Amino acid sequence: MTVRLRPPRNAVDRRAVAWWRAQLLVASAVPVAVLAVLGVFLEPARTWLLGAAGAVAVLALVCTAVLPGWWFRVHRWEVTEDAVYVRTGAFWQEWRIAPMSRIQTVDTVRGPLEQMFRLATVTVTTASSKGALRIEGLDDELAAGLAERLTSLTQDTPGDAT
Repeated sequence: MTVRLRPPRNAVDRRAVAWWRAQLLVASAVPVAVLAVLGVFLEPARTWLLGAAGAVAVLALVCTAVLPGWWFRVHRWEVTEDAVYVRTGAFWQEWRIAPMSRIQTVDTVRGPLEQMFRLATVTVTTASSKGALRIEGLDDELAAGLAERLTSLTQDTPGDAT
């Protein structure tokens, strides 16, 4: 069996774009709110704090508008009989392969925002020091089926002697 680096074929679910946008908005709301509240109550620094809150809000809105669509075009995944292929990243793209013989566990996670968008993340833990592979933004039913398929494939694959 030869496993080689190649582009994975499957895109994440289209709803992942909205999920990523929601994550960015929630994450950016905290620093904007803190700066704005401090700006209201600390009169000597009001101009600077409110200006910083505005700048962070504008940057967050630009990132929210641009990054999720970009991530959707880049993030790819695929499962074959031999391996799991994952490509992620925006500026620094990461391509990873997990041969079936190296897979230790398969988990499905659905956080609160993912549940709202009917999405899930499949985490494939391997014997690699690099850590687990994560396939984010999958339809929740597809993720459950994928976890079952991976579990079945890994049980049918002999362990790696290396």
